[in-house]
Amino acid sequence: MIDLMFLILRLVRIKENIYYQRSHSSHRILQATLNIQCLKFKRSATTKSIFRCRNRDCKARCRTNLSMDTFLSLPTAHCHAPNPELIPAIQLKNHIKARAATTDEQTSLILHKALRTYPLNAAGQLPKTDALALTIRRQRTAPTLDPDGRLPEKLRKTDRVLEQDSFQPGSIMTDFETGTIKSIKEMLPNVLHKGCLFHFAQAVWRQVQSKGLATKYKEDECFRLNVKKLIALAFVPVGDVTTACDSVTEQFDDDADDLLDYFEKTWIGERKRRGASRKNTQFAQQLWNVYDRVVAGLPRSNNSVEGWHNAFASRVSINHPNIIKLTEKIRREQSKFEIDITEIAQGYQIRTQKACYRKLDDRIERLVSTYDSSQLDQYLTNMAGNISH
Repeated sequence: MIDLMFLILRLVRIKENIYYQRSHSSHRILQATLNIQCLKFKRSATTKSIFRCRNRDCKARCRTNLSMDTFLSLPTAHCHAPNPELIPAIQLKNHIKARAATTDEQTSLILHKALRTYPLNAAGQLPKTDALALTIRRQRTAPTLDPDGRLPEKLRKTDRVLEQDSFQPGSIMTDFETGTIKSIKEMLPNVLHKGCLFHFAQAVWRQVQSKGLATKYKEDECFRLNVKKLIALAFVPVGDVTTACDSVTEQFDDDADDLLDYFEKTWIGERKRRGASRKNTQFAQQLWNVYDRVVAGLPRSNNSVEGWHNAFASRVSINHPNIIKLTEKIRREQSKFEIDITEIAQGYQIRTQKACYRKLDDRIERLVSTYDSSQLDQYLTNMAGNISH
């Protein structure tokens, strides 16, 4: 039992007022707080372990059995005054080592928690903060990675980590990364692909800023409304988007020409020199239009997924985890999900949206349900009142 606790906690109380510790270099220290003195492991014999005073000029010695749970001889007299402030420093180092080995807390968090109850009169015995931080990091030696990138046996049940050849979701929603769009088109050609409304609105807003129109947007109410109408085009049926866009662009002043050129080339399609047709656009209207999703009661953005990503990153608490650490975190996350799924199946109440978001969804659904192509401008004006970015 003592050996087990020794490996886990690095600090085991073996007798009243007596503590046992191992440092990172595998040296043992016996702390005899009865006499407020510290003794360091010297050597072991056939039936005993011998400890000497940490002060090299002192001849004090003591002996214990090999398991160090019984004194064979108590410490002899020391030739120097005791240093009781040294003991809290040693105990703190053992505490932070144990926390580092058994938790995923950040280095600074472990250190700050330990220092919270540290006695001020012993502050002079503490190593420098950088040295304490290094002590914590040394307890987290990265496991050796397989040269072929294979997971260690303890993290897998079989050699197959993931196998979902039949994965065919009803739809996929992403942001507007060209590489992502191309990959989905190649790998899942029969799956409906939709762009995130939030990222669409953010893309338009970034162009407002890059074209030097942010001040105008802030001060000019008419211009601000027209920009929101451009975003509100996502709530117009795809067949009416081009007509609605022409109606909105006519309401802009000349100083917004660069913004409108960007919007047409990227989201609508630039006009050809001859005829009424348009060139292929960078992002098809079917990709960023969400009218059909509102009608079907489906999400318009992937903000909930990104919210989980942020929360998961916080729980990982490591900026660049290796594959083994990341796999361990994913397994923990999966365990929590399985509990959530079981609770839902048993009738537990699902956490709902905040009231403000539910009300926003209700307003948008009511507007979409009353869509009339003969009242396009009024529809866009009403929808713009629900746009934020």
